[in-house]
This record gives sequence, structure tokens and C-alpha cells, in this order.
Amino acid sequence: MRKRGPKPKRIINEKWNANLAYAIGLITTDGCLSSDGLLIDLTSKDREQLLNFSKCLGVDFKISNKWNSNGDKHLRIQFKNRIFYDFLLSVGLTPRKSLTMGKLVIPDKYFFDFLRGCFDGDGCFYSYWDPRWRSSHMFYVVFASASKKHILWLRKVIQLRANIAGHITMSTNNSFFQLKFAKREALEVIKKMYYNPEVVCLSRKRLKIEKALVIEGKQQKLYAQVEKQ
Repeated sequence: MRKRGPKPKRIINEKWNANLAYAIGLITTDGCLSSDGLLIDLTSKDREQLLNFSKCLGVDFKISNKWNSNGDKHLRIQFKNRIFYDFLLSVGLTPRKSLTMGKLVIPDKYFFDFLRGCFDGDGCFYSYWDPRWRSSHMFYVVFASASKKHILWLRKVIQLRANIAGHITMSTNNSFFQLKFAKREALEVIKKMYYNPEVVCLSRKRLKIEKALVIEGKQQKLYAQVEKQ
């Protein structure tokens, strides 16, 4: 049981909107909750990621430096707030969540904003030319989690909302699961995550996607010309 003390102060509006859902996606992937019921931490290599987090929650958080065991520098936001911490618990997040996380309580209306936050946190996008299929240009949208329950839940909701299934694989070192969407399915995910050019996002990942889609557009035009001949 928690000790009684001063009434906690509300610093963040927990009313659901697109920005709050995106921020929760970031916490789900790059964040952690301490076991003291107060401290929330978000760590990233990207300053823009932390600035986006501050913007979405409407708080000018201090950004500090953090070094991991290998001496690599990261950036982080740390703050204590019992009200927001309890809200995150109600959503389904917990301390030491990485291996145990499952279903989260995200309103349907804001699910793809949440998913965009997850993508900017632990997701990735990659593309390549596949010589097996007329030098076909391939690309994938990938989401990652150490929790199988969570990755299965993500897949289920995406399938319900976008009618695409993707496929699940293990990382090469068997430390986490990957939910992958290839080409046609990837395009559906991209369209739903970036439904508006003004959505908050990590610009380097969005730019990587846009460059691949430019190549894809040129390739589709080339194939159309070949078929007409």
C-alpha cells in the first residue's frame, strides 16, 4: 500500500487524442516505468524523438545524457508523476514490461497513432532490389518486441483494422520477435500511420520510407510502359 502524502499534481492531460496515443507508443517501445510507482523514463538516440514526446504531452521536459554499459551515449527524459504513471498502468504498461507485456488499452480511433509511436521507437523500414523477380524493388515495415504476447496482439489488431496479416519471425539472436509487412501490406500500414502530412513522427524514418516509395513509383511506371509494348 502506498504511503499517504501530498495530493499528486496533474501535469499531463490524459484525455485521448492522436498525440497522446503516439507518446504512449514511444513509451511502450523506448520507455520504462520504475517500480516505485512514480518514475517514467524515455531513452533514445534521437533528440527529435524526445522533443516529439514533449510536444505530444504538452510538457517542456528536460533532456539529459545517458551512457550504457558499452559507453554509448543516449539521450533521455525522466520525470515523476503519480497520476500519469497510474494512467499508464491502466493502459496495460508495467515495470519490467519488455518480456511480459501483452494487450494494451488503446482507443480504436487512435490505434495507428499509437502504432506510429511504436514504429518510431522499436520499428524499422528497409528496402532492397530483389534480383530473383525482374530486379523487383522490395520493402518492409517491421515492428519489434521481446514479448510474444504483445507482438501477437499487435498483429491481431492490425489485421482487424487494415485486413492484413503480416508474418512473425525471430531476430537472428533469438532475443525478440518481429512483425513484418512486405510491400502491398506495408503500403497499407504506411497509409494508416501517416494518414496526414502533419502527424508527429520521427523525420528520418519517414524520409527513408518516402525515398523508397519514390523508387517504387518509378518502377511501377516502368512496368506499365513495358506491358504496353
